[in-house]
Amino acid sequence: MSTEDKIRKQLAENPIILYMKGTPEEPRCGFSRNAVEALKPLGNSFAFVNVLEAPFIREKLPNISNWPTYPQLFVKGELVGGSDVIVEMAEDGSLKPMLDAAGGA
Repeated sequence: MSTEDKIRKQLAENPIILYMKGTPEEPRCGFSRNAVEALKPLGNSFAFVNVLEAPFIREKLPNISNWPTYPQLFVKGELVGGSDVIVEMAEDGSLKPMLDAAGGA
């Protein structure tokens, strides 16, 4: 399976998935930490991929998403955005309904 196929499979199988540096329990960069801290209080479960342990995904995903940095949040296979977008949407209330509609309750 190619790296692109693997990414597309992850996006198809996980309604909410965060590609990040580190894990939700131990983020390895401030931007990933900010994203997790914005997501956790919303109460929706989400999958994650630690791109530090998946170098091929780390290299390939920006070509698929057209987003150059990490973290990257996808909902129903569509890119929502990175850390600043996630935090802003969590604060303005627009992220929670999107996550609820995706089934990540």
